[in-house]
Amino acid sequence: MELRGTMDLRGQGLNVPAVGIPTSSIITAVQQREYSAGVWLRRKDKMEYSQQKCIVIFALVCCFAVLVVLIFSAVDIWGEDEDGITEENCSRNCRVVLVENIPEDVSFLDNETSNLPLLVGLYNLLDRAIRVVEIVSPLWLLNSSDYESSFQPAARQGRALLSRLQGLKAKGIQLKISSGMIDSTELELLAKHNAEVHYVNTTALINGHLQSSFWVVDRRHFYFGSASMDWRSLATRKELGVLVYDCSCLALDLHKVFSLYWGLQYRDFIPSFWSKRVFALFNKDVPLELTLNSTKAQAYVSSSPDVLIPKHRSSDLEAISTVIHEARHFLYISIIDYLPLLSRNAHSYWSRIDGLIREALILRKVRVRLLISCWEKTLPLTYNFLWSLRSLCMEQANCSLEAKFFNPRVQRDGSPQGINHNRFMVTDRAIYLGNLDWVGNEFTFNAGAGLVISQPEGVEVRNATVVEQLRATFERDWFSRYTHSVEANTIPVCNTHQINMPVKAAPLDNRPVPIRAGWRDNGPTPMKHNRKDDGQAPVITKHHDDKLGKIARHGKASGLVPSIASYQERGRVTMSHLDDRQVQVKGVYRDNPMDPPSQPAESSGSREIFNGSL
Repeated sequence: MELRGTMDLRGQGLNVPAVGIPTSSIITAVQQREYSAGVWLRRKDKMEYSQQKCIVIFALVCCFAVLVVLIFSAVDIWGEDEDGITEENCSRNCRVVLVENIPEDVSFLDNETSNLPLLVGLYNLLDRAIRVVEIVSPLWLLNSSDYESSFQPAARQGRALLSRLQGLKAKGIQLKISSGMIDSTELELLAKHNAEVHYVNTTALINGHLQSSFWVVDRRHFYFGSASMDWRSLATRKELGVLVYDCSCLALDLHKVFSLYWGLQYRDFIPSFWSKRVFALFNKDVPLELTLNSTKAQAYVSSSPDVLIPKHRSSDLEAISTVIHEARHFLYISIIDYLPLLSRNAHSYWSRIDGLIREALILRKVRVRLLISCWEKTLPLTYNFLWSLRSLCMEQANCSLEAKFFNPRVQRDGSPQGINHNRFMVTDRAIYLGNLDWVGNEFTFNAGAGLVISQPEGVEVRNATVVEQLRATFERDWFSRYTHSVEANTIPVCNTHQINMPVKAAPLDNRPVPIRAGWRDNGPTPMKHNRKDDGQAPVITKHHDDKLGKIARHGKASGLVPSIASYQERGRVTMSHLDDRQVQVKGVYRDNPMDPPSQPAESSGSREIFNGSL
């Protein structure tokens, strides 16, 4: 019996007739509607859940992407593929040339070792530039007129180099500079001539200064040495460095140090992760195998301090330690300051390098010579440490340590000139060129770089390797009339107005004389040279009246005749007011005027101690 009746379900949302519909059909329709609603609700829940999962996953992916970008963009690096040079196709057949700046009135015998003039070498690099010149320098004071007007004649070479750098724009060559100086008029001038200048806030980063000094040209050639972009480095200071040509493997590695500084512009923190593009290619454990001047050699670049060393890069202290440990016969060191102290609020003995030298003396019987600069910032405490090293060999056979001060000439007012600004070490196996003084604060707080080159012994042709050439240069300085041996009863006073005046003290049983900070002599005494220390006859010197002839000889020996010839030609045309000679320094000039208060110190470690930390 079919049940029929009247039911009004329109109010419930069912579109069914109100009259004449079977009850069973109505119930079935309602159930179907409920089922459909349940399916729809379940689908809705799933969709909402899926959307939430997608949002969470998307957020995580975004966070991960941001993290990756932060990690790999810790240092912004200039494109590495612009010139196609990689570590796989770079050149290892290289040529190296020693370069020096010898002040005009510092002269040696004509038959003694001589190297290519520094300014000529830098000009030669600029002549070879095609695309980009990258420079790192602690100072930019090429034009002295802004600071010391009386030095203008001596600064002509600095102004000439500044003019050459300005002229790179006209040749379509990019000039990139990384510097810690923020108030240099030279950098402002170069920036107006299309140079890119990045400032590194080393005070905020490492509480120190940027002391590195090198050039990289097209990532194929480079200069590395003690000279900064300071007119004194080209005129009145004794500087030394190397030019390396057609050596893209090593230049590329040095470029990575430049890139690290370049990417730190305006940063006030050190990245937790370095970009892979600044990782070192070579180090003390995996040095570059190359050919230098047709002789097999190994080389790598080091840097300081530890907080600015990326992956695979050896530190300067590791490089110095390796070179000293590998020395078998001799260890010759020429450095501005030697002071194994670490000082900020309090001072303490810093044994890193001092201990290495003592081990070489006592354990391996290596002959050690230390040539320290005697200048206005030399501390009297330096003498005590040198004498401490000498005392190790007093009662021991086959133990030899000699120490000398390189005394600059003294002007009538007692001021020094001709500072020995070299920073290098040479052994029977290797050389180390650095940018830092051998003072504890330097390696701890200042940013510097080093270059290690090792070559085999027993080369038949004398001076065929850079190791032998640098040894000959050191020995020339060591036996020159500008050095004075460290003696038990003689204290060379190196502060301003008291240069190279041995002060006789009462003998104290051959013990070092205690020295107090602020100690002063009564006044300058005439310069004396004791030739018994070196066992050589009095030196007869000859003034270099025609440096361009000497430059030409260097050019032939170094294979740089075309570039040097063009330099000579420019000298006659653009520098005719110099009487066809390379710029000569005349008159009396003070070599080390006090740096402007805003300028970074070149030897901040020793300068800080000098200013009262001790």
